[in-house]
Amino acid sequence: MNKNEKFVITINREVGSGGRTVGSILAEKLGVKYCDKAVIEGLTQKFGLSPERIEEIKAQKKSWWNEINNYYQTLVSSASKPMDAEVVIDSEKMFETEKRILQELAAQESCVIAGRSGFMVFRQWPNHLNIFIQASMDHRIKRIMSRRNVTLEKAREIIEKVDTTREAYIKKYEDTTRYDTRNYDLVISMDALSEEDAAELIIDYINRTNK
Repeated sequence: MNKNEKFVITINREVGSGGRTVGSILAEKLGVKYCDKAVIEGLTQKFGLSPERIEEIKAQKKSWWNEINNYYQTLVSSASKPMDAEVVIDSEKMFETEKRILQELAAQESCVIAGRSGFMVFRQWPNHLNIFIQASMDHRIKRIMSRRNVTLEKAREIIEKVDTTREAYIKKYEDTTRYDTRNYDLVISMDALSEEDAAELIIDYINRTNK
């Protein structure tokens, strides 16, 4: 990936690994936009977006990106976003809407995208970097127990449910699994790392492979 040109970094992650936080820190360090499930859902609800609606807005209002960008800023500055929001199986139209929004974001400027099956959406995208953030079950359980103030049993239940739905989401649209490391350029285990460490590791990787 060439960091001197417009780029997109996708971060797919296991719930409880801290990948969402890594993405946010990384975007801040790189000085680019950060996008996740909460942002996409907020944009979709605010503007009533669908694939057809996106094209209508682009055709009728050349400055449509500015309006969406302004609303985007209010979303990312909100402190009420949920941690590692659970994924539900969306309809094909919703998947296509999210895909179009993400690609519009990436077409406008460099960005870091957490979740939303980014490795699928940007597989053929020029100048991209796909990352997978994972952790041991023990690490994930402890983090969710701490962050959500739940019991060990509840944390394990959350992990199992999210793992199942995220994997089903991938398989619905692609003949692959999110655990196939060939889908990524870099795979990081968080067991011995802080979110800050992981973000720095990614930046070091980018600097070493910048071309």
